[in-house]
Amino acid sequence: MRACFMGTPSFAVPILDELLNSKHTVVAVYTSPDKPKGRGGIRQFSSVKESALGKGIPVFQPATLKSPREQHEFFELAPDFVVVAAYGRLVPVRLLTIPALGFLNVHPSLLPAYRGAAPVVTALLEGEQTTGVSLMLLDEGLDTGPLLAQRQLGINEDDTGESLTKRLFQLGAELIRETLPLWLKGRIDPIPQDTARATYTKKLTRGDGQISWEMSGEEIYRRHQAFAPWPGVYTYWRGRILKLLGVQALRSNSSLECGTVVPVDLADISIGVVTGNGILGITRLQIEGKRALPAQEFVRGYPDFLRSRLPS
Repeated sequence: MRACFMGTPSFAVPILDELLNSKHTVVAVYTSPDKPKGRGGIRQFSSVKESALGKGIPVFQPATLKSPREQHEFFELAPDFVVVAAYGRLVPVRLLTIPALGFLNVHPSLLPAYRGAAPVVTALLEGEQTTGVSLMLLDEGLDTGPLLAQRQLGINEDDTGESLTKRLFQLGAELIRETLPLWLKGRIDPIPQDTARATYTKKLTRGDGQISWEMSGEEIYRRHQAFAPWPGVYTYWRGRILKLLGVQALRSNSSLECGTVVPVDLADISIGVVTGNGILGITRLQIEGKRALPAQEFVRGYPDFLRSRLPS
């Protein structure tokens, strides 16, 4: 059959590879437009684009699929089905009706839980112990389409947003390999989602990484894990952004005000910040305009950092 793939970041590549390893013909790959990067503004290809070009597959990069010209172009490709994985663009309802076997979307949560833009991050922020991946048919709603298959995955203590996303989409590739042949042969009956159990997530912004020291140390630690690599967690010191690159929630408490930087007497942690519950140990940080440093080295260069108070 004729297939299209829609995806953008590196963790979607294993799903494209799985589709290419099938007996079907991938007639086109859709991905987000190139983005300028660095001071020189050099335009950078998405990981999916690089992979597709390396295999000689035509690549389309429309800013939107809503224009008549883009929709006609898609119609001319005449795909029998489309696989979608972190594409980052809305698929209009009119396009959903073109492939006879629909749009199969890989979503990194156990739907109907965590619909929306940030399911992996939200699962980490909520302290979940398990999550999973769903293979669903796209419809006009936000992750509301019927389910074809699901697979559960345990969350590791050291998982970050990046590592968990990578593992989930690798699992999604396995789900495509197992489920796609059955779906195309008509051996799967789609299961409607239970709307009453639906929960939603919101798109991340840069500001989500700013710390409120009234939070508990455990909550800030979960944010640090969830927001890696972006937007990370940060605060301000001397009017400059201070990124916290290595942190650990400590059970120690202090009577000082939240946000106060205090010494910590542990083998691998020498400073911490008082939080609403416990102390957040800091092992590595970076002030705006400077290189990242271990905490001990940072304090040697900025001795007045100790006992200073960071804003919420």
